[in-house]
Amino acid sequence: MKRILIGGAMGAAGLAAGLVLAPSAAQAGHTNTLIGAHLTGRAEVAADGSNRMAGDPNGRGEAYVFGIDGDPTTLCYILEVSKIAELDQAPGGPRMAHIHEGAKGANGPVEVNLAFPQGGQAADCLTEGEVGKGLDPGEVQEILANPEDYYVNIHNGEFPSGAVRGQLHSDD
Repeated sequence: MKRILIGGAMGAAGLAAGLVLAPSAAQAGHTNTLIGAHLTGRAEVAADGSNRMAGDPNGRGEAYVFGIDGDPTTLCYILEVSKIAELDQAPGGPRMAHIHEGAKGANGPVEVNLAFPQGGQAADCLTEGEVGKGLDPGEVQEILANPEDYYVNIHNGEFPSGAVRGQLHSDD
């Protein structure tokens, strides 16, 4: 059963990657909103509000977030991260990933729980009301309509407040 679930998740991740990377002509007629973020350690904001380097200076990555046609309550994402510690370890403890509400240069509360990118990658689709994911009713459409009000943050043991961060933005 575990192999089936893992295989299904990997298939969904492959499908999601295909949707993101497909040429726009292939997406003609689709209304999926694609938003993204370039993740760096330099984008992390110090908890004390100073402008000191707060994240991993070598860390980098990309986040892609998108909706699903005809389903305003589902949010999908793909994370690709490199050059941060603990990517080879299982999620848990300080190894987490989130979408936070917050403007560029400001810290904000966790809004959505994402999978830690073990091995450097993570992908999933989440539905509002799903236990443990943090998506409240109406939040998917709020994130997709106002991506600049949200950021993606990846945490690890070395940088528990955030190793890499990127402000979401529309790719249009």
